[in-house]
Amino acid sequence: MLFGAVLVKGDKVMATGQNQVLTQNGHTYHAELGLIREHCHSHQLTDLSDHTLYTSCEPCVMCACACLWVKLGRLVYSCSKKTMDKYAGKRIEIDCKQLFEGSTFKPEVMGGVLEDEVEKVFHGYDWNR
Repeated sequence: MLFGAVLVKGDKVMATGQNQVLTQNGHTYHAELGLIREHCHSHQLTDLSDHTLYTSCEPCVMCACACLWVKLGRLVYSCSKKTMDKYAGKRIEIDCKQLFEGSTFKPEVMGGVLEDEVEKVFHGYDWNR
């Protein structure tokens, strides 16, 4: 698994997710978006303000918007968009913090957690798959 996410409330893991873009042929099935969709649906939730989402890399604009729509309380990610751009190519010019700055709801964000370790995984990945 290259991209993953874990949703936590307090000290309890509520849900986990992984990127399924290749396995499900669904380009919008990113780890964060799939996890949020499934967790909110199964628990009939529209507000995750008391949850923390941990992700292997900075969420793309699509996933960051999902975080805003569900009022995510806190986001913690490893690899930054800038680091990801080195491996996957620069595709989008805006990062999640810029998106959050333009929103009325602003989750707490902590980035770069264990970035060096995760970057080693990304460095060894075949990005031309």
